[in-house]
Amino acid sequence: MSLSTQFLTMITMITGGFYLGLIQDTFRRFTPYWKNRRILTYVMEICFWLMQTMLLFYVLFRVNGGELRFYIFAACLLGFAFYQVAAANVYRKVLEQIIRIIAAVYRFFENIVQALIISPITWIVKLIYTFIVWLCKVVGTILLFILTVIITPIKWIIQAIYGLLPKKVQLFLFKIAGFYSKMKNICIKVVKYVRFKRR
Repeated sequence: MSLSTQFLTMITMITGGFYLGLIQDTFRRFTPYWKNRRILTYVMEICFWLMQTMLLFYVLFRVNGGELRFYIFAACLLGFAFYQVAAANVYRKVLEQIIRIIAAVYRFFENIVQALIISPITWIVKLIYTFIVWLCKVVGTILLFILTVIITPIKWIIQAIYGLLPKKVQLFLFKIAGFYSKMKNICIKVVKYVRFKRR
């Protein structure tokens, strides 16, 4: 490996160490969002470090063909230490500002979507639902009135015919009605019993 390649490798690994410190701080900033989920925390940690290792090795491969030397690790560590000393505090403050700006922009667009899309749709749906309920009540009232008008004369006619029948026929019909009522009550009890057993 030539001297120029070694020098480029050193610069690249110092930059890589600096990047590693920067991306680690970024990752740690978002860690609290999943720290209570142990399995997810392990998965995120493993994926993060695998991705960073693969990225640094790819950069190293592009620079010197993937040759690993002791000074490469030392250069990477030097870049990481330089970041911690010179740029960590500044970057964390800048990162917080960026997060605040992104959150504010997100809330702004969220409020716009809420005001221009979600709220009108919700209002329209409620209006349609209220109209349908009102219409059903009106139709139900009209149908009930029509049924009452139709059934009431029929009821009067049946009562008049029943009053003209002989006493024996009236008693027979009364017994049939009582038998029907008993059978109806028995069926209702059986259905309730079967439903209770299924639970």
